[in-house]
Amino acid sequence: MSRNTKAKAKIVRNFSENIFGQKKFDKILARKPYPAGMHGKKMRRRHSGYGQQLKEKQKLRAIYDITERQFRHYYSVARKTQTATGEKLLQILESRLDNFVFRSGFAPSRSAARQLVNHGHVLVDSRRLSIPSYLLKPGQVVVLSTKAQKIPYIAKLLEIKDLNVPKWIKRQAVAAQFSRLPQRDEIDVNIQEQLIVEYYSR
Repeated sequence: MSRNTKAKAKIVRNFSENIFGQKKFDKILARKPYPAGMHGKKMRRRHSGYGQQLKEKQKLRAIYDITERQFRHYYSVARKTQTATGEKLLQILESRLDNFVFRSGFAPSRSAARQLVNHGHVLVDSRRLSIPSYLLKPGQVVVLSTKAQKIPYIAKLLEIKDLNVPKWIKRQAVAAQFSRLPQRDEIDVNIQEQLIVEYYSR
């Protein structure tokens, strides 16, 4: 399966949750608190155990905007480590370069962060990288290019003084260091990762 190209408003309505965290989706959910489509208002089906597991997996994929193939690969890697599989899976996703750019406050969303990386506006340890899926290692430093700093919406974000970045990120001006892997309670995604582990353990 390829990356989800469905409108984000429809995605949040299908999950009945603002998984992207942007205020505009809160307004949409308040106005239309039911799934998208002509039968959305009538759909009140209860999910089976498998349905709940599948929904949780699809929700996590949508949050980080990754393909099914990438997700399976990350899960396979997480399963081979000594850390709890679900927690390790989230740590891997948080280590992605596009996610780190977003978490550092350099972009308003993960999709915008992905675009920044794709266009070569991000440097990792002084080396320009254009691979959104690149997995950062603790200690690596990410810096915005001079050209990126002049993009209007980026410049506006950089002016925010009281930006609340995660504890595992050390940010100073246009540079941010991936200081360590985040712990589960530091990853603010509303996901029951155990259901995803159960899904792949069938």
